[in-house]
Amino acid sequence: MKYLITAALIFFTTCLQAQDYKIEGNEVKIEKPVLFEAGSAQLKPESTAALEIIKKYLEDKSYISLLRVECHTDNSGDNEVNQTLSEKRALAICAALVKMGVDCKHLIAVGFGSTKPVADNATPEGKAANRRVSFINAALRNHPIGGMPADGGGKVAGDTCN
Repeated sequence: MKYLITAALIFFTTCLQAQDYKIEGNEVKIEKPVLFEAGSAQLKPESTAALEIIKKYLEDKSYISLLRVECHTDNSGDNEVNQTLSEKRALAICAALVKMGVDCKHLIAVGFGSTKPVADNATPEGKAANRRVSFINAALRNHPIGGMPADGGGKVAGDTCN
């Protein structure tokens, strides 16, 4: 009976953890938001829950040797400003993850600015969808995934170990 209860607890715990993230293609999808103060790279406190999930994901999937943290903006304002903001935000996320104990060598911060919209920037809903953070598996056991460069075609924001 003791073993049955232990097995049930392990199964239940695994099911709970599995709900925290899911993989679609090479992207790690989480339901918790990563949010910033408007127009800045300052993470809002409510982002901690999302980053805890990403930390747990990397602990669970130790064979993922590089995770790309992508930040995107909508097309409002100046393209250069948006690009720089997306890079600063990607670095801020990586810095927060490193502070939480994630190995900096397992992270690459990449900014895309407004170059990869997923929705129509003509609507408020589209703009909101385009302002996003994506976590992409970039390397598996030190081998790039899918023949893509580690940066995914974006601009590397800087060294995540500094």
